[in-house]
Amino acid sequence: MADLEKFRSETRAWLQANCPASMRGDAPGITDDDGMVWGGRKQVFKNPDAKLWLDRMAERGWTAPTWPKEYGGGGLSRDEAKVLQQEMAKLRCRPPLFSFGLWMLGPVLLEYANEEQKKEHLPKIVRGEIRWCQGYSEPGAGSDLAGLKTKCEDKGDHYLINGQKIWTSYADQADWIFCLVRTDTTKKHEGISFILFDMTSPGVEPRPIKLISGSSPFCETFFTDVKVPKKNLVGKLNGGWEIAKRLLQYERQNISSGGFGGGSGVELEDVAKEYVGEDDGKLADADLRARIAAHRMDARAFALTVRRVEEESKAMKGPSPAVSVIKYMAAKLNQDRTELLVEALGTQGLGWEGEGFDTAGIAAMRAMLRAKGNSIEGGTSEVNLNVVAKRVLGLMDHQ
Repeated sequence: MADLEKFRSETRAWLQANCPASMRGDAPGITDDDGMVWGGRKQVFKNPDAKLWLDRMAERGWTAPTWPKEYGGGGLSRDEAKVLQQEMAKLRCRPPLFSFGLWMLGPVLLEYANEEQKKEHLPKIVRGEIRWCQGYSEPGAGSDLAGLKTKCEDKGDHYLINGQKIWTSYADQADWIFCLVRTDTTKKHEGISFILFDMTSPGVEPRPIKLISGSSPFCETFFTDVKVPKKNLVGKLNGGWEIAKRLLQYERQNISSGGFGGGSGVELEDVAKEYVGEDDGKLADADLRARIAAHRMDARAFALTVRRVEEESKAMKGPSPAVSVIKYMAAKLNQDRTELLVEALGTQGLGWEGEGFDTAGIAAMRAMLRAKGNSIEGGTSEVNLNVVAKRVLGLMDHQ
């Protein structure tokens, strides 16, 4: 415990000395349009402090604090990493890097990749040099992911990939993709492989999909005779389904622990008081007041459940099937929260654009529409409930 407190003191001092003032709090417009640094070849740093903060954290390996030092990570214990997270929160330090490589790909590479692959890809993820996207869902293989048809043929000295993916988040901004492909057409789950390749490879074409929120974070991605070096196959040929499931656990864990979030409810209450009005210090609308209070209680219970599942995952040395519980609830909480926010804003919550609506109303409406996808991405709510029933509760299908 004394060593941990010493680490806390040293960490706090380092953060105070090295985290630029503009990288603390919720200052707008310091990186890209959504306020996040995703890294990669196309990253544009509107504020030099964002690049400075990323470089300083990456140099210590603290963008991936628990990864081994030999792959660029921080080599911290889980307790030390938790201290780092706590001290960053106290100083309101912004995350230096948002990355599918950190959240999803890196953990499975540590578990399944060979030494050459780890040394090639992990340090670049830590430093934010390469931005990754995920090639999983297809037009005919969403909830039934194992039904995917993107074909990967052995051509002797390379693989040749043909097919299509859908809902490929930020594919138009990504440098590389981790992709599920079919290498055996005679088997379903046992005919899938996990492969990595550069998005600038000839034959790769991402096309953004515009959502009802007005943004285009998702893409449909086409592969036409894409040549991929054989060294980019992760794990065994036709052994990709095991890796795919493991990665989905990491994805749902990330979404549950911060990807959607339920919010504390304090902002909802403040916004409602401003737009709806107060009565003796309380929100004037009693029904809305009760629903905001219920949401706050649900969000608190959710936060405690996340902590419990994190401890379970730590004991298992990896995410447990229980992440499906919190992924399901995280989606519901965020949808509930954004709907309450739109209602709290009154007529301002109906705005899309124009002089008659303020920025808060426009942002709330678009956030509410975007949240509708939360119960689909990262595994649909129905699929997650099935996982909970079978893997967590141990229920069997009735014939």
